Amino acid sequence: MTDRPLNPGNLDVDLQPQKPHSARFWNYLLGGKDNFPADRELGEQMKREFPAVVDLALSTRAFLGRTVRHLASEEGYRQFLDVGTGLPTADNTHEVAQRAAPDARIVYVDNDPIVLAHARALLTSTPEGDTDYVDSDLNDPATVIAEAARTLDLDQPVVLMLMSVIGHVTDPAEAIALVQAYMSHLAPGSALVMCTTLSSPEVDAMTRSYADSGTQPYVASSTETMLAMADGLTIPDPGLGPINRWHPDESGPGTDTQQWGYVAYKPA
Repeated sequence: MTDRPLNPGNLDVDLQPQKPHSARFWNYLLGGKDNFPADRELGEQMKREFPAVVDLALSTRAFLGRTVRHLASEEGYRQFLDVGTGLPTADNTHEVAQRAAPDARIVYVDNDPIVLAHARALLTSTPEGDTDYVDSDLNDPATVIAEAARTLDLDQPVVLMLMSVIGHVTDPAEAIALVQAYMSHLAPGSALVMCTTLSSPEVDAMTRSYADSGTQPYVASSTETMLAMADGLTIPDPGLGPINRWHPDESGPGTDTQQWGYVAYKPA
């Protein structure tokens, strides 16, 4: 279990409660309480304009649970790098992974002071495993990887998790290059868990309205962009598609979501 302290100096910031914020907005959609009126107002606006927005959030959390559980219990992965962590909720990556494999190691990455303020909830661990939090930017893979190496053995496979975060890189070419840069630092046999929102006229109108609120923009991706992020990797069945179809639980996949993704593997 980690004993590395967070830097309390990073918490002395203006959280700007009067403005909607992406992590708090997402927290509201998931039914959490770590949000302000501005976040709830934006959430209600998005529900009116795009009623499926709650399903995007809920399906992402369910996909996280299924992928982490499968990779830890069925495929033997013991290291997870969760970039763009967001605010802690129920069944975070370390909780799911260590329930299946108590010796799992998890590193969370975010550079958001709001997330940092709650990050101690992410630093619990089984005695056999370890967790850490890296205060760094998604767009700086070299620093992220260097910091993650304090906890993870980068000579062994790592699961890179990009859960509904890559859309904050608003240029598709930059998003593709960024994902490939991360994977280039990871050992053969590593895995990529990717999900983001599929572009459509309706979704794109929603993301423009979302950005107009003053919060950090998020753009949806085409299937071509999503596949290009995994160039050189293997995507087994069920391949790229609505994330509710990825190894659904006993209740079945349910209605298709516009949150798409896959699990891809770096050749060993």
